[in-house]
Amino acid sequence: MGLIWEISLAEFVFVTLILGGGAAWMAGRAIAGAWEPMWKTALWMIPLAAAVRFIHFALFSGSLLTLHFYLVDLVILIALGLAGHRSTLATRMVRQYGWMLERAGPFGWREKRDGA
Repeated sequence: MGLIWEISLAEFVFVTLILGGGAAWMAGRAIAGAWEPMWKTALWMIPLAAAVRFIHFALFSGSLLTLHFYLVDLVILIALGLAGHRSTLATRMVRQYGWMLERAGPFGWREKRDGA
């Protein structure tokens, strides 16, 4: 039993990172697609973390009401959700304001440089 995962590393990777993380990434993209602020993405990760805890409990005999593991799942889901939000927002900003902005990495944008 580790500080991050409860039953096994494989179960943690499958449920928290693949299932929950994928849902968090897609939720962050959807929220950014509606031009909503980042704090709403973090707020929607609270019930998603509860759903991830329930999957741990229902499928792998993990604990349901453990604050420690809920917070671990929540932090990971918030990070992935915010990454999805920022990535989508950067894409949309460059697409919407292409005459003024250019991409600056996977999560950012900047004003276009003259002569470049």
